[in-house]
Amino acid sequence: MIELKEDQNTGLKNLKNNHIFIWDMRNQKKRKFKIQVDPKFNDLMVTQFVNNLMFSGKKNISYNIFYDALDIVGERAKDTEETPLDIWKKAVKNVTPQVEVKSRRVGGATFQVPTEINPSRKLSISMKNMIKFARARRGKTMAEKLAAEIMDAYKEEGGAFKRKEETHRMAEANKAFAHFRF
Repeated sequence: MIELKEDQNTGLKNLKNNHIFIWDMRNQKKRKFKIQVDPKFNDLMVTQFVNNLMFSGKKNISYNIFYDALDIVGERAKDTEETPLDIWKKAVKNVTPQVEVKSRRVGGATFQVPTEINPSRKLSISMKNMIKFARARRGKTMAEKLAAEIMDAYKEEGGAFKRKEETHRMAEANKAFAHFRF
């Protein structure tokens, strides 16, 4: 079981002891991979986000994109007293889904069954959605696109937030099939 601890500022769950747990199917044992905290903020969530943002193993480029995006967020949010990192954490929390629908085949029919999401999966889904919709935006650089998506998610707007709302609507519409949960 993945042990999680709650972040004091955002209420999001972080991995305990800086480990990612991978299930090995052959010999039924968990293998641990140590996650290093990022150099600037010493935060595991930042490292997870940068790992999702990374292409072709270019981690330094991903860090530069993320830090530049936070600088842009800091410039745009001068009137608030929150730091850019706090704005980013609030944005991630705003796009984090609580439930999802999974297909379940029962008696020849396929039902969309709403299920709760594991806390580590919630965080992963929210980060991946934010990055996906940032990449799809129009803009000059990835840092600008990511900063725009962070600001929209912070204000509860944008593609990633709409995806979360859509997922919740689907789960609500299929609430009658919750008894098929597995």
